[in-house]
Amino acid sequence: MRTSISIVLLLVFGRCLVAQQCSGNLGENIFTDGDFGSGAANIPATDPGIAPGFRYQTSPPPNDGFYTITNDMGRWQQSFGSWRRFGDNSSDPNGYMMIVNASFEPGLFYEQVVDSLCENTLYQFSADISNILQRGSNIILPNVSFLIDNQEYFTTGNIPEDERWHTYGFTFTTLPGQTSVTLALRNNAPGGQGNDLALDNISFRACGPEALILPLEVANICEDGNPIDLRATINGDQFPTPALQWQRSDDGGGTWSDLPGERDRTYRHRELSSGRYYYRYLLANSAANLESSKCRIVSNTKVVNVVPKRYTVVDTICAGLTVTVGTSVYDSSGVYVDSLRSSLGCDSIVRLDLTVVADPGLTGYFSVADPSCSYTTDGRVVLDSIGGGRSPYGYTFGGRPAELTVPIDSLGEGAYAYRLEDRYGCTTEDTVRLRSPFPFTVDLGADRTLVLGDSTELFVSGTQPIVGYRWSPEGLIVCDSLCSAVVVLPPRTVTVGLQATSDDGCVASDSITLQVTADRLVYIPNAISPNGDGHNDRFAVFGKSPNVLGIVNLRIYSRWGAEVFTGSNLAVNDESGGWDGTIGGRPAPVGTYVYVADIAFLDGVVQRYSGSFVVLE
Repeated sequence: MRTSISIVLLLVFGRCLVAQQCSGNLGENIFTDGDFGSGAANIPATDPGIAPGFRYQTSPPPNDGFYTITNDMGRWQQSFGSWRRFGDNSSDPNGYMMIVNASFEPGLFYEQVVDSLCENTLYQFSADISNILQRGSNIILPNVSFLIDNQEYFTTGNIPEDERWHTYGFTFTTLPGQTSVTLALRNNAPGGQGNDLALDNISFRACGPEALILPLEVANICEDGNPIDLRATINGDQFPTPALQWQRSDDGGGTWSDLPGERDRTYRHRELSSGRYYYRYLLANSAANLESSKCRIVSNTKVVNVVPKRYTVVDTICAGLTVTVGTSVYDSSGVYVDSLRSSLGCDSIVRLDLTVVADPGLTGYFSVADPSCSYTTDGRVVLDSIGGGRSPYGYTFGGRPAELTVPIDSLGEGAYAYRLEDRYGCTTEDTVRLRSPFPFTVDLGADRTLVLGDSTELFVSGTQPIVGYRWSPEGLIVCDSLCSAVVVLPPRTVTVGLQATSDDGCVASDSITLQVTADRLVYIPNAISPNGDGHNDRFAVFGKSPNVLGIVNLRIYSRWGAEVFTGSNLAVNDESGGWDGTIGGRPAPVGTYVYVADIAFLDGVVQRYSGSFVVLE
């Protein structure tokens, strides 16, 4: 199981010391069940009985005060909306983890006894914990305390909603005569709204000095060379009376066996048969502690590589390629023997059994989906199969590794280079071309200049049939379809925009600016003759509509300031709503009169006009 950030406190039983993690080597994990194991079942049916303050639930998600063992929350049929869905903190797809839904009250959610320890020995406890809540949930955060024998030694503080695993833990030293401890984890925050966590990779290991075999690099020796000595280097005084045991692995470090009698600081590697040999040593504070896996630490692994004197290379290559052995280059089938001196300084005899095959002419069979529009990148390419050559094949697309039958998406128009290679190095290179449809464009024509109150007709031309129109600004033009020609009456200077959709679903846009000149097209007479002859009998305001919307107010006064007429909300060009030239039902005296008119225009402006006119007989 891997870990992430290590936050470790050094704790001695009975008192808390400065924060510290193990500075030397660790032993093997004593607590073998700390990763909760693995299995094909998403949730084991049996209660492991490890949470004294919680109950086990096999139907996810666990409720408040319950916990579950699972290998992947993503396989649950349902979960809480704020919970993430993820697997355990390891590379094992079936590895288990513990999911805890906090109780309404703080309490223990994990407890185990570890026994057969050694007294006066430094140990390290750690665990991986992750906040289950999605980033930004902003509710109660988990807060966990580590307890040993019911005594609190370390608290995590609030575990953030960062969708990551964090490693928390501490080190401690057992007292004289102490051989067992009880480890517990306590939830400090209340549940109900958040405070839910995942637990994995509980680790309990002995901690000691640095135990090294130097140098750390692989030791290379020749098959006809000399034995070499491996020396144990111990840095630190944690073990005043160190005892060690050399071990060797014959399966690349998977399993280890003691080398009988090899307990000195130096071990001589005498095996000169070609191969790779793996060594390490166990280290403890005494010979007695060395016998217990719970009291010892493990050095680094040292590899000894014995380079063979003679070896055979069997190879098959494509015609046109070569194989180099030392200073010799071969390009045809045959058996060749060469002697060379390797970069390690070993003399070797190489037998090359080389087969050269004809280039089969690899062919890639692709499925291609062109971009839907000239500006989109929704094209796709899939390499369905490869003709010729021998698998396994190598495949790159656009200079990057790709896989057979796996779609490559988000492609725009263009030529994309690909390369195919079979197991013998035969290659072919070519391009796959994606083509966009003819660009869809629309045109509203050139900008125009209008006088306030003038309407204009806009004609829409497009390179493809248009099935949808979206005009801006909203409300100026109401037309969703069949809008190839529209009439616009702009109240002021405006930029009219169109977003059009073609029958292929592509979108194009254009705009036109209508520059409106705010000319006020108003005519107010300077004389009337209310004699009933049907000509100029009444005083009214005239203007061009819709340049002029109407008369808000009209007032007429005598030359001495007396109001003789008032009207409001009058229509333009409507003599019937104006002054009929009478005062109190009698003809007004001939002479000069004054008017004040508030006139509303199409652009929303209300402008005041005033002046005088003459009443004639």
